[in-house]
Amino acid sequence: MINATKKWIFLKVSGAILVPLMIWFILNFITIYDQDYSIVLNFFTNPASKFLFSLFIIDAYFFSALSISEVFEDYIKNNKIKNVANRLLYLSAVVIPLITIILISSL
Repeated sequence: MINATKKWIFLKVSGAILVPLMIWFILNFITIYDQDYSIVLNFFTNPASKFLFSLFIIDAYFFSALSISEVFEDYIKNNKIKNVANRLLYLSAVVIPLITIILISSL
């Protein structure tokens, strides 16, 4: 399979997974928005919420990294700059969700 086709399929699948996770997060965010710290902490210490929020963060960063890399492919002509930009993008798409998940796990 061509690399561009794989990227397109991953983009569509991750976008389809992101929609229900985004709806779940928005609905829960509305319920905890004006609540006390203890209620917010209770939400993030619930194992199901931790798991779904972790999936949401991972998928959101994966989707955004794929989308932004397409912009790099289209608009950056220098291959060295394009490769560095893509590597930094993918590194941040791994490190930031990982740090977030570790911090949430420690609650």
